[in-house]
Amino acid sequence: MALAISLGRRNLGQTSPNPSVGCVLVKNDVIVGRGYTAPHGRPHAETQALKQAGSAANGATAYITLEPCSHEGQTPSCAHALVEAGIKRAVVAAIDPDKRVNGKGISILNAAGIEVKVGVLSEKASLDHAGFFSSQSSCRPWITLKLAASLDGKIATRTADSKWITGSSARHFVHNMRRKHDAIMVGSGTVISDDPSLNVRDLGTCIQPCRIVLSSDLEISIKSNLAKTIHEQPVWIFHSNGVCEELRSKWLQLGAKLFECEVDDFGISLKGVMQKLSDQGITRLLCEGGGKLAASLIRSELVDEIVTFHGGLIVGADGVPSIGELGINALIDAKRWRLDQTLSFDTEVLNIWHPTDKYIKN
Repeated sequence: MALAISLGRRNLGQTSPNPSVGCVLVKNDVIVGRGYTAPHGRPHAETQALKQAGSAANGATAYITLEPCSHEGQTPSCAHALVEAGIKRAVVAAIDPDKRVNGKGISILNAAGIEVKVGVLSEKASLDHAGFFSSQSSCRPWITLKLAASLDGKIATRTADSKWITGSSARHFVHNMRRKHDAIMVGSGTVISDDPSLNVRDLGTCIQPCRIVLSSDLEISIKSNLAKTIHEQPVWIFHSNGVCEELRSKWLQLGAKLFECEVDDFGISLKGVMQKLSDQGITRLLCEGGGKLAASLIRSELVDEIVTFHGGLIVGADGVPSIGELGINALIDAKRWRLDQTLSFDTEVLNIWHPTDKYIKN
């Protein structure tokens, strides 16, 4: 199962809206087939593992990170394919919450006389499938907030100089993070001040993530890097109602996808944005915006994971904070986070945090 999980991780962020599943077929203590969900979600992991195994799948045990699908879509159901291949046993990490499946795949295997064991390494598999699970249960993507800051929590100097707080090794890790997410979200302030490309670089060919920009007034330059590369990588802009029609027309002509959103006391309604992203098939969202966006996400209780990079430098109290104002007066009102993983890159330290009310161990 550990191998199946590692296989599934290879295409995290590349299979939306489907989960990236891993499958290993074992017969007489020998691996006879392995597979993982292909880019864009097809073919499924089980299909590829069965194709590799051929006739050796008969009598084998299948280790799968998510319950095999039971519904007929663009491809036959994986549960029926496993039955037809003659597997004798299935070990499944987690149940598929999709209402079209949700136990039906297990029932198909049981009805065929196949022994099924569920729950092996379920915590690790569930973390990888968290985006898919969130889209099914909460109608929003799994949200990772990335913060790159100095030792004293600043993302820029008082003059807005922010390149580079972290070194090349940490930045390479960030590109790998981007590859594992369906979309990257920033606020308009980040686009205006940094003019980012928000792409995946130096990791070979991959499906580039959608670039999501929150801009109430749509005041983003059509000469920005996002605009220049819009045909290479999608740009979706979420704005308030009643923006200038001329600005809308310019971005639409460039090829951007625009979404009108309601506005609350803190700007564009983030819950509305998340619903629209989920409707568009986005299951894993990486947020790289500035302190204002980070504060809005935390205030709205939408952050599922925080990844912090701290560089070995100190900027001072006049620097720009990594998280904006939250209006917290008493520590008892501050949300607690649990440290689950720590890595080091030269002079930088990476920490991965999850809410204390969710037990997720990578």
